[in-house]
Amino acid sequence: MKQMADDRLVLEVDDLKTYFFTRWGVVKAVDGVSFSLRQKESLGLVGESGCGKSVTALSLLRLVPQPAGRIVGGKIRLLGEELLSKSEREMRKVRGRLISMILQDPMTSLNPVFRIGFQVGEAIQMHQGLRGKSLWDKAKEVLRLVNIPAPEARLRSYPHEMSGGMRQRVVGAIALSCQPAVLIADEPTTSLDVTIQAQYLKLLRDIQRESSMSLIFITHDFGIVAQMCDRVAVMYAGKIVERGSVLEIFDCPTHPYTQALLAAVLPVEGRPKRLFSIEGQPPSLHDLPPGCPFYERCIRRRDRCRENYPAEVEVSPGHSVNCWEAV
Repeated sequence: MKQMADDRLVLEVDDLKTYFFTRWGVVKAVDGVSFSLRQKESLGLVGESGCGKSVTALSLLRLVPQPAGRIVGGKIRLLGEELLSKSEREMRKVRGRLISMILQDPMTSLNPVFRIGFQVGEAIQMHQGLRGKSLWDKAKEVLRLVNIPAPEARLRSYPHEMSGGMRQRVVGAIALSCQPAVLIADEPTTSLDVTIQAQYLKLLRDIQRESSMSLIFITHDFGIVAQMCDRVAVMYAGKIVERGSVLEIFDCPTHPYTQALLAAVLPVEGRPKRLFSIEGQPPSLHDLPPGCPFYERCIRRRDRCRENYPAEVEVSPGHSVNCWEAV
């Protein structure tokens, strides 16, 4: 059962633009993304690899790889505070305490030369000021929260001594250790088998229900979206092309790209069918066309789609799309 969202706005993102300046040109990885997140709400960010989901998440934490990457425009308000105007020193107090992120691969986000206890305790020590036995006890409590057995022994382990599912839970424990208002989960189940994945998702739901945390879930899996999220934002070529409630997106997808993504999902019941595939490749982000970036792959394209990017149109309350077909 999903968490019921409150009306209180926790996060507001307005016209966010994150570009990478390379020798081949300016890569518009995130190009005018806007969305909001309420308390206890779960928002799913979906789309193909390279569409800008992870860069959007890194932009929220001001962790865009430098010097090539830069946030060149927009606003990010977290609990009423503008994050883009904060200094790096001020952002260190925000990361982990107010907003945290579970990265995709635990083997690259965990340091192989430090024990788990040090890595779990680092954020707790920084934001809560605990030391010694108090810090150790708090770290054990956090591991217990994510259902890691024998937490005291695990605190003395190195990452390579743990299974993939266990490492994923440790990364989640680090992100949850200071009870952030917003948790970003960037494809946290990619390296997990089906059984462990189901346990991990249930764990995130239970923690969210108990802590009133808001969740941004980045994934390719529409099954996970249906299970975890209240609203969905579909990204393509650095832009959000459709957004709405889970029911609206699944029952009445409007953008041809959203329809194509859903058509590629295998049905739960009935005989297996041949998987649908979207012809072509996403456009190069350093040479985007002036019109709709999905033009070359769209089966309903028109001449005006090539020339101008469509404005956002409200299909129904809370459900909007950027497509000339909806005008």
